[in-house]
Amino acid sequence: MTWENHSVLMEFVFLAYPKCPDLRTLCFIGVSLAYALIVSGNVLIVVSIQTEARLHTPMYYFLGSLSGIELCYTAVVVPHILANTLHSEKTITLLSCATQMVFFIGLGSADCFLLASMAYDRYVAICHPLQYPLIMTVTFCVRLVVASVVIGLFLSLQLVVFIFCLPFCQARGIEHFFCDVPPVMRLVCAKSHIHELSVLVAATLAIAVPFLFIATTYAFIVTAVLKLPSASGRHRAFNTCSSHLTVVLLQYGCCAFMYLRPNSNYHPKQDQFISLVYTLGTPFLNPLIYTLRNGEMKGAIGKILSRNSLSQKLIR
Repeated sequence: MTWENHSVLMEFVFLAYPKCPDLRTLCFIGVSLAYALIVSGNVLIVVSIQTEARLHTPMYYFLGSLSGIELCYTAVVVPHILANTLHSEKTITLLSCATQMVFFIGLGSADCFLLASMAYDRYVAICHPLQYPLIMTVTFCVRLVVASVVIGLFLSLQLVVFIFCLPFCQARGIEHFFCDVPPVMRLVCAKSHIHELSVLVAATLAIAVPFLFIATTYAFIVTAVLKLPSASGRHRAFNTCSSHLTVVLLQYGCCAFMYLRPNSNYHPKQDQFISLVYTLGTPFLNPLIYTLRNGEMKGAIGKILSRNSLSQKLIR
């Protein structure tokens, strides 16, 4: 069955939302609060890096790009979740579902590739400090960010086109909050190992390959740091990597659990919880992780907040 055989007006129904009105209201407030914190935290990081001259370095450029991608990543699904929480009809057309999946999977993959770029930046800074300014130029950093987004969206587009060219069963209920690969694949009638393998290959390219690259770079980083003569130097080097490594483990742990497994291991309730963790939890925790463990970021954000409070006092 090809794309032409599907009606773009065909609708799916989301089944994961609570039916109790009071519970729906509670969920709406909770998700709204989390989304407000995600937006404010990531916007603060982007603005701080843009306005503070001493943060105009490759490491902070990648951090600002990561926050920008996560703002777009959450904007793809969270407003949709909020709208569906209050609406009585929780439906989505086939075309809208496919579009949501392209950007959600694409930006999530871009996140993974960008984390790999950040690991390379730390590797060059620690293992080749004298060559760092020559290698990590502004042009090269911009190319890495653009490549992360383009490759992520390209892999996502191929995967989504493949999935939506498969025949769907009569059941239109998606046991999830939004269109994601595992729950949508459950609606496909053509059950074969080839289809599952194709999805697994795409997930491996977007998740496992960047993670192996990060693991390799950190093996070189640890080897180089352990050779440093002073304990303070080793502590400083490990401290610059600890925030990134924490985010990597959080991001890749959730993604690997969701996508690097056979379709037969899909458990709706469990997967709904995990999806909320990497949709709301990870973008919320990333700014906290990078800010709390970074004195320069705390100082820059503190300056912005103090400027805003001062300007408000002057206005009054």
